[in-house]
Amino acid sequence: MQTHRHFIIYKPYGFLSQFITNQKKVKHKLLGELNFDFPEGTMAIGRLDVKSEGLLLLTTNGKVSDFITTRGKVEKEYYVQVNGQITEKEINQLKNGVEIGFDGKKYTTKPCKVRLIETPDLPTRSKKIRDDRHGPTSWVSITLTEGKFRQVRKMTSAVGFPTLRLVRIRVGNILLGKMQSGDVIEVEKLV
Repeated sequence: MQTHRHFIIYKPYGFLSQFITNQKKVKHKLLGELNFDFPEGTMAIGRLDVKSEGLLLLTTNGKVSDFITTRGKVEKEYYVQVNGQITEKEINQLKNGVEIGFDGKKYTTKPCKVRLIETPDLPTRSKKIRDDRHGPTSWVSITLTEGKFRQVRKMTSAVGFPTLRLVRIRVGNILLGKMQSGDVIEVEKLV
């Protein structure tokens, strides 16, 4: 019987959520470049785009990956820094679903949880984010169960508040906690 292994990592900004690529020249770093000896067959559960950071789950078990990504019941929570002072009006629009583009078609996002939050205590990002001299920013928590391509970024832009920083802090009951960018922790199970 094969023993599967599971990991939680803090995916750094600028990394792709994959171990290999079919491109000859790679502009971005891959997960295999983190200081950890991942076993053969390790796969990311879901993705975070190259500009996003935070909690990423890894496993050698495809069934666990499928359960988390395709059932549509596992919540994923993001802390999102947006350009400008977002108001209750836009927060309610996000909660109720907004129209975004996906695969060349219009798509209305499912209702989700959104709330304004104080600036979270997160590790400094490797690439500097513009500072307050360029205008105010605000932070929101967005919790959803779906995960279309760059969905959260498209959602905040749809209500007029482009995303400046996106950090996934929770998948189901698994929290990012006090992990630092690039940290890898092996865990017994994910679900």
